[in-house]
Amino acid sequence: QVAQYCVLIFAYMVPAIFISLLLTGNPLPQLGFGSTLADGSGVYLMDKLDGLSTELGFAAYTAGSKSTIDVFCITLALMVGTAGLPHVIVRFFTVPKVRDARKSAGWALLFIAILYTTAPAVASFARVNMIETINGKDGSGQLYAEAPSWISNWEKTGLIKWEDKNGDGRMFYAKDDRNEMTIDRDIMVLANPEIAKLPNWVVALVAAGGLAAALSTAAGLLLVISSSISHDLLKKVVMPNISEKQELLYARLAAAVAIFIAGLLGIYPPGFVAQVVAFAFGLAAASFFPVIIMGIFSKRMNKEGAIAGMIIGLGFTTAYIVYFKFISPESNVAANWWLGISPEGIGVLGMVFNFIAAVVVSKLTAPPPADIQDLVEHIRVPRGAGGAVSH
Repeated sequence: QVAQYCVLIFAYMVPAIFISLLLTGNPLPQLGFGSTLADGSGVYLMDKLDGLSTELGFAAYTAGSKSTIDVFCITLALMVGTAGLPHVIVRFFTVPKVRDARKSAGWALLFIAILYTTAPAVASFARVNMIETINGKDGSGQLYAEAPSWISNWEKTGLIKWEDKNGDGRMFYAKDDRNEMTIDRDIMVLANPEIAKLPNWVVALVAAGGLAAALSTAAGLLLVISSSISHDLLKKVVMPNISEKQELLYARLAAAVAIFIAGLLGIYPPGFVAQVVAFAFGLAAASFFPVIIMGIFSKRMNKEGAIAGMIIGLGFTTAYIVYFKFISPESNVAANWWLGISPEGIGVLGMVFNFIAAVVVSKLTAPPPADIQDLVEHIRVPRGAGGAVSH
């Protein structure tokens, strides 16, 4: 995992540093994001991007398009969703002591912050370079015959399309009727080094980093899905008498089904990558996070309360996302959202409903056995605790 992260962060940061130097002269993308351009004009990067955007019919890049409550809910869903992701939680099992787990969480936050704070800078760099490459420095449009190779390369995949509406042989990107380009947003991270005319080895590095990220996440998720279904659900609840060989078979079947479903969603995605990630984190926030918190800090939380909370939180969040993304996508506007919260941030409300349902059902049902309450007390290990013990 450490090796995969090193490949990932190196592949992500190297082109970001290169492009930040080229555009702003600042090697730190986080600082280059708010710096002046390196051409000596004294214009700030954000001001230039705002000007380009409004000139082409888009809203100003720095203008907020979402309400404060929606931004808050999306941010909170990403935060608590991260804490509830099963494939992230299992990584803490690799450390020998509780103190080491706490330290690893602190280091994880630092390295995640490096990655996340670079993302807005990368997005702004990519947009400036893309607009100037397609529309030309003078804004008259780049001749298609002289277009850089990355455009034809991505055209072959169907993720970029050009339609010469006025027959002048020039490409033009805009929001209004002048637009002749259709660009899939999911290509921007991979295409960014090519757009910025970085060396081929940087392009290859980004591809390797993307592959490392995909393999790392997929491996963790498949491990959690297969073990949860075969061991936690079938072995412990549904079919307690199955053999280890049968348990392994069911784990493999669960992994195969998960791969098939993931493949379908990859071919027919419900949204662009960042949006799908927000959905996943929202679902984790609405289902796992409350149970984890209550399981640690409430000895009164029982199985019935946890199950009820997860069903209500997950059911509400899933229904909300499915309705606005699949059943009635035309109504997916702020005026129709509940409390002004978009599907990307609705996991926060699902989390609240989960907490309420879990507490109420736990109060109305029998308390957990004494050994479970002792286990909860044991989890609250003070500083200086020793190594992990087997159960």
